[in-house]
Amino acid sequence: MENKRTCLYDKHVALGALISPFGGFDMPIQYSGIVDEHQAVRQHCGVFDVSHMGEVAVKGKDAERYVNHIFTNDVSQMSPGKILYGMMCYENGGVVDDLLVYKMADGDFFLVINAANIDKDWEWIQQQAEGFDVELRNCSDDYGQLAVQGPEAEAVMEEVLNIRCQELTFYTFKTIGDVIVSRTGYTGEDGFEIYGTPEYIRECWDKLLASGRCKPCGLGCRDTLRFEVGLPLYGDELSADISPIMAGLGIFVKLDKEEFIGKEALVRQKAEGVEKKLVGIELADKAIPRHGYTVLKDGEPIGEVTTGYHTISTDKSVCMALIDSRYAKLDTPVDIQIRKKVFPGKVVKKRFYEKHYKK
Repeated sequence: MENKRTCLYDKHVALGALISPFGGFDMPIQYSGIVDEHQAVRQHCGVFDVSHMGEVAVKGKDAERYVNHIFTNDVSQMSPGKILYGMMCYENGGVVDDLLVYKMADGDFFLVINAANIDKDWEWIQQQAEGFDVELRNCSDDYGQLAVQGPEAEAVMEEVLNIRCQELTFYTFKTIGDVIVSRTGYTGEDGFEIYGTPEYIRECWDKLLASGRCKPCGLGCRDTLRFEVGLPLYGDELSADISPIMAGLGIFVKLDKEEFIGKEALVRQKAEGVEKKLVGIELADKAIPRHGYTVLKDGEPIGEVTTGYHTISTDKSVCMALIDSRYAKLDTPVDIQIRKKVFPGKVVKKRFYEKHYKK
């Protein structure tokens, strides 16, 4: 099956971007280079095409009850204009997907899901709706989306795009006609998302690039940026086999809610503990631990690397890894098998670089 393309695909090609498949789409991985783009977001401002992300509208009398049924976080206390992060889980506590829930109005929610999971999520969301008075719509093809990220993002949004956003605090949004502007981010820096028609998104992209104040950034540095601040990527740090409790994301699981899919399993995990935990590991050497590499303790395998890099911002070889919980305590010495050699390291916090959000 052919990969899909976003509304900005031709613009990426014209800029000479390195294009590669991601989540069923042909996406730009880099333009000027991952390090250059990464630093632009950390120090100034970068723009990402994230039009591949999926969107689902949930409306109706039972919309709030239904979203709470499929979502680990609690939407019952949300007011319009607020956003929550959380997971959809299977009955066994494994993760269907992690997502953002926007409350548009009472009885009106907007779910933002991962590109690679759109079809699977849409099927799941429809299956769970039996007995609820809700109207569901997969509107993924209706929206393009940009992420404008970095310490200068607010100034760029206001001065280049003429979108006033000072009043937006972290995890809030507003609508301007049929455009949604939110302040969440996936880079550890201040940032905004713009959801609009493909035509409007193309217009915004052109203005941002023409201004010279915003560097085009690919998915390569999106991964290095999110990784440095310990943010998970579905398929690596979360999956059908990795629960939110194992991933250390229990704060986004409201076990005091009356019910949600997977609650029983997650209550049990929280009470009894889990066999595996997601940790950070720092190597003493400059070798790079990659996804799938084996983590060892006294020569025995105890887990696997989920994501690893030599960090751009801190110049360290680090990784996130899912390992036997017995060895998850900070400063525990462990080794990582990288090809035919074994490199010593230690367990550290998963956040390798401090976030700079505007709270």
